[in-house]
Amino acid sequence: MFDRWGRWVDRRRRWVLAVAGAALVFAGVWGTGVFGSLSPSGGFDTPGSESDRAATIAERDLGRDAADVVVLYSGGTTVDDPAYRTAVEAALAGLPEDKVTSTATYWTTRAPQFVSADRTGTYAVLRLAGADDAEREESYEAVKDGLTEVGGGLTAQVGGAVATNVAINDRVSQDIARAEMISLPVLLVLLVLIFGGLVAASLPLLVGGLAILGSFTALHVLTYMTDVSIFAVNITTFLGLGLAIDYGLFMVGRFREEIGRRNRADALAATMATAGRTVAVSGVTVAVSLSGLLLFDQTFLRSMGYGGIATVFVCMIGALTVLPALLAVLGPRVNALSFRRRGKTGGRGEGWWGRLAHSVMRRPVIYAVATVALLLALGAPFLRINWGGVDAAVLPADAQARVVAEALESDFPGSSTNPVEAVVTGAADRAAVQAYGDRLGALDGVTGAAVTGTSGGTTRIALSYTADPNSDEARDLVGRVRDVPPPAGADVHVGGATATVVDQLASVGATLPWVGLLVGGATFALLFLAFGSVVLPLKAIVMNALSLAATFGVVVLIFQDGNLSGVLDFTATGAIAPAMPILMLAMLFGISMDYEVFLLSRVREQYDLTGSNTAAVAAGVQRTGAIITSAALLFIVVIGAFATSGITFIKMTGVGMVVAILVDATVVRALLVPAAMRLLGRANWWAPGPLARFYGRYGIKEGDAPPAGPQVAPPVPVR
Repeated sequence: MFDRWGRWVDRRRRWVLAVAGAALVFAGVWGTGVFGSLSPSGGFDTPGSESDRAATIAERDLGRDAADVVVLYSGGTTVDDPAYRTAVEAALAGLPEDKVTSTATYWTTRAPQFVSADRTGTYAVLRLAGADDAEREESYEAVKDGLTEVGGGLTAQVGGAVATNVAINDRVSQDIARAEMISLPVLLVLLVLIFGGLVAASLPLLVGGLAILGSFTALHVLTYMTDVSIFAVNITTFLGLGLAIDYGLFMVGRFREEIGRRNRADALAATMATAGRTVAVSGVTVAVSLSGLLLFDQTFLRSMGYGGIATVFVCMIGALTVLPALLAVLGPRVNALSFRRRGKTGGRGEGWWGRLAHSVMRRPVIYAVATVALLLALGAPFLRINWGGVDAAVLPADAQARVVAEALESDFPGSSTNPVEAVVTGAADRAAVQAYGDRLGALDGVTGAAVTGTSGGTTRIALSYTADPNSDEARDLVGRVRDVPPPAGADVHVGGATATVVDQLASVGATLPWVGLLVGGATFALLFLAFGSVVLPLKAIVMNALSLAATFGVVVLIFQDGNLSGVLDFTATGAIAPAMPILMLAMLFGISMDYEVFLLSRVREQYDLTGSNTAAVAAGVQRTGAIITSAALLFIVVIGAFATSGITFIKMTGVGMVVAILVDATVVRALLVPAAMRLLGRANWWAPGPLARFYGRYGIKEGDAPPAGPQVAPPVPVR
């Protein structure tokens, strides 16, 4: 099938490139408009959860209580100085009423929490006009320049929920531009060194550029059907660029092998029958891995799933259409502008990578035990992961929104920025509600229970507490508050930042088994159809699990514990948002399978030719070792550029993926895979009779290519 597709593209190469050119222009004009259509909020909440219902009911019955904007004032005098009050009130009075619907200050509320411990600082809480996040952000953009204009010798800094979202969104756009400026020139230099020629090197980079614009277009389409988080742009950009370059590297590398011994049409057919087939299997496998994100309730994860799947298919289609058409146009000229002579790749595994594989297979038990022990040791810190939410702390330390949030937490002892909130509905007896509040206030760890809103039969009670909001103690408190019996005839919904994390963890925990079943089952089926074995898919899944465990352990060591925080330029909060390991799990599982498919395709190809498991493994490692290492290096450059992001969890995703790819391309592929396949021997290729017959009839096998003389040396005896 794939060889026939290669011949079809060869005959219609100019039409394919013309259509691709038109699509590229469209993507450049319309696709880049995605930045104005993305959801400004993070989408980390769990729709339908108790915390979500608490927030919905409170806003419906009591009005919005969110601090859209917090303006923090400080000066050389205290808030008791009349001039201090005059300056603040004058600054606020100048704000347009159609953009700022209400303001609350120390002087309007006389609430002590509005005053810092030394009484030289205070803050104003502003509510903005707008029915949703996007409209409130528009209101903020209209007034933000005037918020810091204050007289009387005072200084003003701006924070709050809307200001934080805008700061994050602005930083995301800056990070994308900077990452592309950093990565693309480095990628070109590395590709030239890898291929030894400018023409061949430019092709994967061209496909990568198409993938970026294609991913923007896919995301723009998705915004018309569902909410897409602003953070999806970062993820799909580096995923699309990385995969496109991977696929381009393998396709161009195989074509250069074939063009030296076949005519152009036959070389392209052989390339598509081998590398093209592998790219297709790999792309579907990565997409299946990302499809698990669609099962989660959080908008952030689902939008990443939609965007990721669309991006993978853009990369795969580009690699299977545009790239073959370019190769067909170039033909032997793909080696033009080369500066080094290309040597032959050993077929028996006699090169450096092959010798390494043979060395490992001579001592498979030692290598297997040592590498598994190393991966488990790296993964051990994940057992003590601490979960938290996403707030202003994800911004750089000097960002105003973060400075304001930290000042409220440290300098205003009466201000509880992360209360546990109990929203009581249907209670007509005020005395019963008061008694319920007293019971909440008497719980261990609670320092106060205050009614912060009441209307009709709805009352909101805010609980302050001593524990860190991201701690196990705070999450335990949420559970104990939910266990307190409500007033007679009333319902209670418990919300707040900590309750949101509790609900996220519950939702993720309930969904993960189904994700494992879907992704694991589909991956097993795809790998079976590709290789005709029931053992290899199980081995691949187990090895990916070990690699992921090691990665998550390193992420905890760095981003929870703060190791390397100075080098990586971030501040550790001691907690990790639940959505981030899930996102990394989906992407890394797919990318790890990507390299597994590339390696096993060559091993299977050699096994079919030689019938020797040991020779096939050594030859497969030899044939793919350099190219997988090169692909991993290029992917690391792409992701490493995004690891410079000023948004902590984007940085964490980038660093985590760099670690995973390093582990996967070295320890797993070079050491653990040959050791495991040597220990399994011919069992690697086993399948029960009915399944073997099914594979013989329906398997995704390589098509026939025209003969081109001997392509492999005689088999090496089995050791």
